[in-house]
Amino acid sequence: MPVYFIRHGQSEFNAAYNGGDVDPMIFDAPLTDKGRKQAEEARALVADLGIKLVITSPLTRAIQTAQCLFDNIAPISVVAGHRELLIHSCDVGRHPDDLQRDFPALSFGHLPNRWWHQGPENDDGIAVEPEDVFLQRMAKFAQGLTQVKERPLAIVGHGNAFHALIGRTLDNCEIHHYQPG
Repeated sequence: MPVYFIRHGQSEFNAAYNGGDVDPMIFDAPLTDKGRKQAEEARALVADLGIKLVITSPLTRAIQTAQCLFDNIAPISVVAGHRELLIHSCDVGRHPDDLQRDFPALSFGHLPNRWWHQGPENDDGIAVEPEDVFLQRMAKFAQGLTQVKERPLAIVGHGNAFHALIGRTLDNCEIHHYQPG
């Protein structure tokens, strides 16, 4: 049974950074109006997929996308294993209590207080995640998908995470039928 990867809609960070060299310092960036519209348009595309479970990253832009796509369609579970590679401010997460306040319909109690990468910080105060650590985390996440029995399954996540798993970056709100291996 199928697994679908769906990248989040455009975030405030995506709009401000746009391939630049300077981090705009937008921590845990939410969706822009354009990102919400992308998710609303994608909702029509996922409606016929028969999704039984949604797994989303705990970063705000992914949660907002998952809720827009799947509220009243399928249960949404928050999992940190496929969070974005921590290289910019937007990839720094928030405490589970803060997420719970913003998204009361979801459960965050299983997440540690700091579920994003911890390590030495750069000049901007960002604990940049080493690529080998990220790739090991993504391999572990992919292996864990084999244990998830609910199918069809949707995974809402991030560009670098999906690139590590399928070899290319998805566009905002692009839906990709995942073929393991």
